[in-house]
Amino acid sequence: MSKSHTFIIVGASQAGGWVAKTLRKEGFDGKILLIGEEPYLPYERPPLSKDALLGKTDLESTFFWQPESYKDDDIDVLLNTRVIEIKRDTQSIICANGDVLNYDKLALTTGARVRCISIPGADLLGVHYLRNMDDTLAIRKSAEKKDTAIIIGGGWIGLECAATLDLLGCKPIVVEASQRLCGRAVTPNISNWMLSFHLNKGVDVRLNMGVERLEGDKFLQKAVLSDGTEISCSIAVVGIGVTPNVELAADSGLEVDNGIVVDDLSRTSDPNIFAAGDVANHPNQTLGRRIRLESWENAMNQGINAGKAMLDKGEAYNEIPWFWSDQFDANIQMIGLPTEWDETVIRGNKSENEFVEFYLKNKLIVGAIAINSTRDLRFGKRLMQAEKKVQATQLANTDIKMQSLLKV
Repeated sequence: MSKSHTFIIVGASQAGGWVAKTLRKEGFDGKILLIGEEPYLPYERPPLSKDALLGKTDLESTFFWQPESYKDDDIDVLLNTRVIEIKRDTQSIICANGDVLNYDKLALTTGARVRCISIPGADLLGVHYLRNMDDTLAIRKSAEKKDTAIIIGGGWIGLECAATLDLLGCKPIVVEASQRLCGRAVTPNISNWMLSFHLNKGVDVRLNMGVERLEGDKFLQKAVLSDGTEISCSIAVVGIGVTPNVELAADSGLEVDNGIVVDDLSRTSDPNIFAAGDVANHPNQTLGRRIRLESWENAMNQGINAGKAMLDKGEAYNEIPWFWSDQFDANIQMIGLPTEWDETVIRGNKSENEFVEFYLKNKLIVGAIAINSTRDLRFGKRLMQAEKKVQATQLANTDIKMQSLLKV
């Protein structure tokens, strides 16, 4: 690639930032343009529902790289800029302000947006979603009232917000439509643990329950649940999942299916366009199926993968999914996305909230969830990567060090 080439990255997200930085690190000396709709440089999203919401972390400390580093790496950044069209025939993009920018290669790291509720009162002041820094700042301001907070959705974001709002002095009530918490992400055993954990922390959890409507005169004052219960409140946080931002890709004719479809080099159906992060649907050889991951680690690693691939230096992207969440004093980490297993093994002390639940199929670890047990999970991931067969009794026995199982 020569200095005359221009690589454009649409989406100043974590993945987008890593694409840009990787291009420079790998020796690309052409023009790099990173475009984002938000007014902020790429920043970490995990703190939004935790330390940033608590006020322990300011905006600047969430930046992956400080502003001057983009100048040092000669990366041009356009913020507050929305791209509205990709013209693949001319290899150009059109921005909402009318600017037309030409590219030699293009990366789409457009992420995802929140799913919105469509119930009466959803537009009242005091009803929030949590996806970006502005959302966090707005929720924190509402939390100053230290009032009852309705959390619509008992998934990761909902439970993290419930824990944080409780620490801020609010009274959180989690309303979940299904019969268990984090039902799409964790096993029934872990759902039950999460329920007990949050109830013991004083969080009110209502399962098999919906919110019929929200009421108030401009400002939120009341939530009416599906069973008719009325709850006075001034804060509502909606966390019912996200939708990948694929419209730009779809309108340009790229293949889309629960995200932008890419190969194991993060390349789309157009050889000059790549995609990474929350928006990319990629093949995972370890799991044997296609997946779209919404995780911190995937946004970084797939961004790096896409950057290398844009320079024809790519290697097949195949990583074991890893997720994490902090809720009160529990650090929850997951590896894998198991759909079936024939053995479940508990290692550690579940009553003291320090354990790992392993899922085995034919003596191979296909996934695990750890509560305050980072070290054991780390070795479990290595066992999974090495495809080492293990006995359930060995995993359960805490007198046997996990690392010793790698040598068997």
